[in-house]
Amino acid sequence: MKKFKLVSLALVGFAVTSLVSCNAPKEQVEETASDSTEVVAEVVSNTVVDIAVGSADHSTLVAAVTAAGLVETLSGTGPFTIFAPTNAAFDALPAGTVEDLLKPENKEKLTAVLTYHVVAGNVMSSQLADGQKVATLNGQELTVAIKDGVVTINGTKVIAADLAGSNGVIHVVEGVLLPQ
Repeated sequence: MKKFKLVSLALVGFAVTSLVSCNAPKEQVEETASDSTEVVAEVVSNTVVDIAVGSADHSTLVAAVTAAGLVETLSGTGPFTIFAPTNAAFDALPAGTVEDLLKPENKEKLTAVLTYHVVAGNVMSSQLADGQKVATLNGQELTVAIKDGVVTINGTKVIAADLAGSNGVIHVVEGVLLPQ
């Protein structure tokens, strides 16, 4: 993502510099810069990874996704639906759990935990139904429950829904989902 943005911004700078060096009228320089900026906006995406990176409440999740080597995958085409635990959710795990999972020798276990939070497809909250089973990327299923308007995934409450990105959607959950 950032490569495209930096390249596009470099091209914007080149276009503006070229026009200025040709003594182009100020209006033409501003128009060209504005047109180029619009191109940048079209190229830059807002993937589910970008959304998580931009959230102060998901720094532990971002660190885990990075340690597991899943950034490139989850930045890909998708679409992906991610049930994203907050930092507080990771903090609620038994002491030492997160640190242990982040060790290089536990990458396979960490990957299994993280892919248990990811469903292939773009599943919006309006598409979830009480009792529904959804297959995760690690091959196991999650169970959706809806009672009095409260949605839970394997008994863990969804606290924010439908954070849409260019390659999927994030639903924030208040707990870490652990595979069986």
